[in-house]
Amino acid sequence: MMYGNSNAIIRIEDVHKHFGSVHALRGVSTYVDKGEVLVVIGPSGCGKSTLLRSINGLETIDGGRVIVDGNVIDSKHKNINAVRAEVGIVFQQFNLFPHLTVLENLTLAQTKVRKRDKKESQEIARDLLHKVRIPEKANNYPGQLSGGQQQRVAIARALAMNPKVMLFDEPTSALDPEMINEVLDVMLDLANDGMTMLVVSHEMGFARNAASRIIFMEAGKIMAEGSPKEMFDNPTNDRMRQFLSKILH
Repeated sequence: MMYGNSNAIIRIEDVHKHFGSVHALRGVSTYVDKGEVLVVIGPSGCGKSTLLRSINGLETIDGGRVIVDGNVIDSKHKNINAVRAEVGIVFQQFNLFPHLTVLENLTLAQTKVRKRDKKESQEIARDLLHKVRIPEKANNYPGQLSGGQQQRVAIARALAMNPKVMLFDEPTSALDPEMINEVLDVMLDLANDGMTMLVVSHEMGFARNAASRIIFMEAGKIMAEGSPKEMFDNPTNDRMRQFLSKILH
């Protein structure tokens, strides 16, 4: 069975994942179209981060398959490097190299993986620092930056690899409240530029403003999906209504 239309760059087909006795993903099937912003919401422990991490092989799935731009990943982990070359990922933690400057953090993988020369990789890095609104931080070290600035460097580092898809795993959950919007604003810019994005987030304002489609997960299953208007203004799933009533004040 095919999920989504012919424009889908990611297809997730009947994916299962166990952690010991915990059935974390229970036959999840969905898709992400090119240029779409798919936001996954749901209570903690519902499987949303596991789903996202299975797309680029950070979690090995036990059943079903994931297809990213024609590359198949299944329980045998095929084509994982081909997938990772096309998929950028931003985590809760920034994972920057503390002993390297911001510019060095942005050029390292470009020169090692994409085989760009130093001049080209630095030009790309500086352009991306403008894009994430911190061009003046090129020569700073991560420890000299706020959490929000570090997360924006992490986004720029992922973008430097020219990914076809960007995955965001709760990118603002480790940030102080006043830093959250500066990261969400950059993500909104990316969405408006047409970047294909799959975002796991508790930020309902971002979901409402940026999402093409929203998925609500609970207990390893997709319980509801639809447009932001459908999901927020007229949720038909009882569990989702309860969830939203707790986090939308």
